Amino acid sequence: MAAKADEAIREVVREKYGAAARRVVIGGSASCCGGEAKCGPDPMTSNLYDALETSVLPEEAVLASMGCGNPTALAELRPGETVLDLGSGGGIDVLLSARRVGPTGKAYGLDMTDDMLALARENQRKAGVTNVEFLKGEIEHIPLPDRSVDVIISNCVINLAADKGPVLREAFRVLKPGGRFAVSDILFRGAVPEAVRKNMELWVGCVAGALEEQEYRRLLGEAGFEAVEVEPTRTYGIEDARVFLEGTDVDLEAMARDVDGRIMSAFVRAAKPAALKGCCGPECCA
Repeated sequence: MAAKADEAIREVVREKYGAAARRVVIGGSASCCGGEAKCGPDPMTSNLYDALETSVLPEEAVLASMGCGNPTALAELRPGETVLDLGSGGGIDVLLSARRVGPTGKAYGLDMTDDMLALARENQRKAGVTNVEFLKGEIEHIPLPDRSVDVIISNCVINLAADKGPVLREAFRVLKPGGRFAVSDILFRGAVPEAVRKNMELWVGCVAGALEEQEYRRLLGEAGFEAVEVEPTRTYGIEDARVFLEGTDVDLEAMARDVDGRIMSAFVRAAKPAALKGCCGPECCA
């Protein structure tokens, strides 16, 4: 039953994000709101990137952004590094990362949605960026070898996974010893109504799948990460909650009061140990 539920959520996410990519192709924009695109300015996705930073990118890459932060600015990427973006969408963070790691580095984008992958590859072509590769797959099953990535980034995607444990374990697997986990995500502070967690529209709208902060920390630790840090970047109030809940089948006013101040965008950092405990061979330390 759990596997069927996970797949149901995955299919809803795939369809919604595919539709968002198709809107961008015809001149519209994506949105992370819980309801339809008419929900107005999105308090999560607006004003995340510096205009100078995005001026070198195709307009479609910017319009397709459905993130809740700017992980490329916070991950402290260095020339020559290999970076992987989990749930890369239209490619904005991959293209920005590729510029930061330079020609001796590499940026991968992983997405499960065909329309988003097609849009991202077209954006790559328009941007003229060559040190980029977009991969099709699920973030629970990353199609890269063990210890092949220096940095993992993600932008408001891990919360969409029904089961975050496998995602974090896969992230740990593909990171090199000493590698960095540096993602923007949505977290809850304290308890939230069960109706929010069960509402499928809100899963796609980046809210319902969010973990409580301490649970996120626990799962990272269980996956093997250390030096976990959670830095709030935006906290959402009752007016923001009304935007998230517009167009859903929940009691808008009652739910908005219940979630007021309990949803936040945050930058989550963690590290894979440079040398794994109980292992001193080159497969652990190299």
